[in-house]
Amino acid sequence: MRIITWNVNGLRAVFNKGSLEWILAQQADGICLQEIKARPAQLDPAHLGKFDSYQGYWNPAQRPGYSGVVTLLRQPAEEVQLELGAPHFDEEGRVVRTRQADFLLYNVYFPNGQRDQGRLDYKLDFYAHLLDDCDRLHAAGEHIVICGDFNTAHREIDLRHPRQNSTNSGFLPEERAWIDKYLEHGFVDAFRFFYPEKVQYTWWTYIGNARARNTGWRLDYYLISAGLMGRVKDVIIHDEVMGSDHCPVSLLID
Repeated sequence: MRIITWNVNGLRAVFNKGSLEWILAQQADGICLQEIKARPAQLDPAHLGKFDSYQGYWNPAQRPGYSGVVTLLRQPAEEVQLELGAPHFDEEGRVVRTRQADFLLYNVYFPNGQRDQGRLDYKLDFYAHLLDDCDRLHAAGEHIVICGDFNTAHREIDLRHPRQNSTNSGFLPEERAWIDKYLEHGFVDAFRFFYPEKVQYTWWTYIGNARARNTGWRLDYYLISAGLMGRVKDVIIHDEVMGSDHCPVSLLID
């Protein structure tokens, strides 16, 4: 099974650039897109028709042109949940949870704490709320795959300039500590499991030609229940794929 996650930073924009042709050509079993910034009705019918071989589970934000996620599956999900049960999170369209044969797939767009840290508390509360859900599911014997844009670089290896960004949201100690907490609660960072010393990024600011200079951050993750890791074959960061300020990341799992 192949799953691809990608923060597209505007689904209409990547369609207009032709950038989704790459992801459609991969013939993935599941595609998890974040920051879609659109509802299906806002898409060109010809573009939307490219998803005809997938069942789409859409969770757009209430606010137009903002946030939103969609999960596209070749086989219909056995169960779908679009809410975390907290209106201040649910109105922003940040989660789609689908049940696969023997695990739950979370497609998540974690909040950005913002440059002025104006949404930092909101972001940390979101991390806590989602982990509470996952703890309950783990306690019930469920296996979980969380993928998406976590909006946090976990370790110094995960961004080009850690010292210079130590006081910036996305690399604050309290944000990084939440990734630690997920790992303490039964999750594994699948990319780091396979590549403990590899320097590779998934996001580059549009400012200052950062992508060409590879001045990036690793913000897009697969956190996987420890009990599933024996079935994971690889995690691939496709940093050659353009079209967004993020790049796609693939998970190969039996």
